[in-house]
Amino acid sequence: MALTPDRPVPGPGFITGVVTSTWLDTTSPAGPVAWLLMAHPVPRRPGETAQGIENQLLCIAGELGLRTASQRMTVIGDRLSVHGPHLVLDYGHPRFALRVPSPSTRWLRHVLHGGHGCLALGLDPVPPGVGPDVIEAYLCRSVTRDRVFVGVTGVRAVRGTLGGRER
Repeated sequence: MALTPDRPVPGPGFITGVVTSTWLDTTSPAGPVAWLLMAHPVPRRPGETAQGIENQLLCIAGELGLRTASQRMTVIGDRLSVHGPHLVLDYGHPRFALRVPSPSTRWLRHVLHGGHGCLALGLDPVPPGVGPDVIEAYLCRSVTRDRVFVGVTGVRAVRGTLGGRER
């Protein structure tokens, strides 16, 4: 599967349709890991196709330097940062970022205090609003087929506020 970092990283029109999920894995031998999954639902806008969506996701994976989950995990740098009350992910676009919607307090505390964070980018469609069981089945199925790209990330040392507290 070829990554396409030579194409422009998609902007807000595409990113607003991205489905995200966060969870804190406390069973990892390396200690707790805060996961952030990015994927996209099936095509639903005029002119959108499954191949077009996949190509845009591959652009993001290439720009971030993500590797398929079957390969050795790579460090992609500190891609998370605090902007006012929001935690955002720098996904490689020069002007836009993805706001991480409503992570749990434990997840947030973990990454804000320097804990391991992993970004998973899934190429297969995932419906919005699904629960943890569906996400787990999605990951098992997609990882087996080498359709998930991953990388280790963290929070940039930027001062800001989150939830009204100075960070």
